[in-house]
Amino acid sequence: MLVDSHCHLNFPELLENLPAIKQAMQENKVGHALCISVTLPDFPQVLALAETNDNFYASVGVHPDYEDIDEPSVDELLKLADHPKIIAIGETGLDYFRLTGDLEWQRTRFRTHIRAAIACGKPLVIHTRSSAEDTLRIMREENAQQVGGVMHCFTENLDVAQQAIELGFYISFSGIVTFKNALTIKEVAMQVPLDRMLVETDSPYLAPMPYRGKTNQPSYVKHVAEEIARLRGISLEEVSQATTNNFFRLFRHAVAN
Repeated sequence: MLVDSHCHLNFPELLENLPAIKQAMQENKVGHALCISVTLPDFPQVLALAETNDNFYASVGVHPDYEDIDEPSVDELLKLADHPKIIAIGETGLDYFRLTGDLEWQRTRFRTHIRAAIACGKPLVIHTRSSAEDTLRIMREENAQQVGGVMHCFTENLDVAQQAIELGFYISFSGIVTFKNALTIKEVAMQVPLDRMLVETDSPYLAPMPYRGKTNQPSYVKHVAEEIARLRGISLEEVSQATTNNFFRLFRHAVAN
């Protein structure tokens, strides 16, 4: 059984096809999915998915790409996280690829999420793009190792992965690892300890081969796991068991059904 550790099932292209998506998950032995929050106005919809589906969980947080919005406070995040189906804080982090200029507001928002995660004891879901140095620096400064979490949709090099692991974080691989030119990520997937690894889709984005360019969905996480198994010369079953065990070890508030 597999777990999709990061998806956005509240996005319209997925929400309108939810029955078929759930059926495909069952057929491909994907037992659970973590629905990720990216804005607070959309959070009720994310939470509703978790409340109405036994095998779905949710996070609460504001993605670093969203500027010119009301900034979440620690107290606000804690209030929203006080729910049994909310198992993580995020997605949060830094993104210097899509946005430029003075991004101190991103760094401030990231610190807010780390403080909320520590306060409620729920792990972080961290997004980092073209910002690894600052991301790791802030994680250290804010003592993110106290609560741990996952570096989602990992696209950095092995050194960054090792530094994150030293802070108690897991490394999550998306469909990018199946792309032919993703040589750095393939190397990381071969080297990261199996007990520090998760798999995800980041649906509806980043569909793996052979679905690249199409709408992604949780059942496709099987292709991510298959590629990792191929790269490491081990069985799909071994990758599935390890990443599922890792998911429930990290997201300790999640109850396996």
